[in-house]
Amino acid sequence: MTETNWQSSLIAQGAVYQDEAIQQFGDAEQALQATATTNTLYDLSHLGLLALSGDDAVTFLQGQVTNDVKALSGNNAHYSGYCTPKGRLLTLFLAFSHNNTLHLQFNQSLLAPIMKRLKMYVMRSKVDIQDVSNQMTRLGINGPEAAAIVEKALSIVPTADYVMTPILKAQQTIGSMVKLPSIDGHQRFELFIAEAHVQITWDTLIESCQLVGKPCWDWLDIQTGLPDIVEATQEQFVPQMLNLDCLHGINFKKGCYTGQEIVARTHYLGAIKRRTYLASISADNAPNAGDKVMDNNGSEVGQIVKVAPNLTGGFDALIEIRIEAQAAGNISWNTHPVTFGELPYRLTND
Repeated sequence: MTETNWQSSLIAQGAVYQDEAIQQFGDAEQALQATATTNTLYDLSHLGLLALSGDDAVTFLQGQVTNDVKALSGNNAHYSGYCTPKGRLLTLFLAFSHNNTLHLQFNQSLLAPIMKRLKMYVMRSKVDIQDVSNQMTRLGINGPEAAAIVEKALSIVPTADYVMTPILKAQQTIGSMVKLPSIDGHQRFELFIAEAHVQITWDTLIESCQLVGKPCWDWLDIQTGLPDIVEATQEQFVPQMLNLDCLHGINFKKGCYTGQEIVARTHYLGAIKRRTYLASISADNAPNAGDKVMDNNGSEVGQIVKVAPNLTGGFDALIEIRIEAQAAGNISWNTHPVTFGELPYRLTND
């Protein structure tokens, strides 16, 4: 890993990096307990960030992704999928507009190939696509007093899910923040801060928060039913299999985009056969995204989408699986039983 000044600062504070992501700032088990009970602060540099600008940026991206890019007003964010022509997901974005520039946040490990693929389709359109991951730092904050902490530090806080507000300093816009869905009374926010202003913002927030790493943020994503795509699971799922429709990540009225025919057919012409569910696995060794799960006959019925350590010494996961297999139960990973929980949103299967 080539260290930036920001990463060097985090390492000086005890950050332990592995695979380009902060795994912890200290005791991992204690960090997870803190995530569930108190206010916690995260560096989210494991998430990549692309910026699309130019006169044709909106029109171009509208023809590529599952959600309505024209609805991004600068005051909101939404999830969106990027598919192959066969309707299989290549990645999932958190999309928003900032300073009249479209931004796509997604798994950092996929940033280079996704940027290359998008550029292939620009052709003569007036679109510039840049990696701005090191120009706009992403911070996360979660906890029972997160809203009050953010408001004290930045004088403003969004109050509804996926609403974005500008972050101002001396009447200058230095970034944006978005409210993410709450979990068990905890509020959660993500901040996008210009590199020059991130240290002072971090120093203010840290006064009221404990520092924790990526596994804790992943655990929060899992509790809210937010899936992810990694290299091992690219082209494995139609968007509805990952509940992207339930997360308002598909607009069925926006018109054509890559893979639209398959996504629309799944929606209009037949019941959805597979969904993603919240689950727990009691095991000593961590499952991986892409690992298969089995029914009691030993048949593959689904696969793990996202996984993180949980509070009981095992792992919580999002698992994509055939609906009838999940209903029947007796599902296992590597002989370890899978226990299903309740998602915070309703699944619709037609």
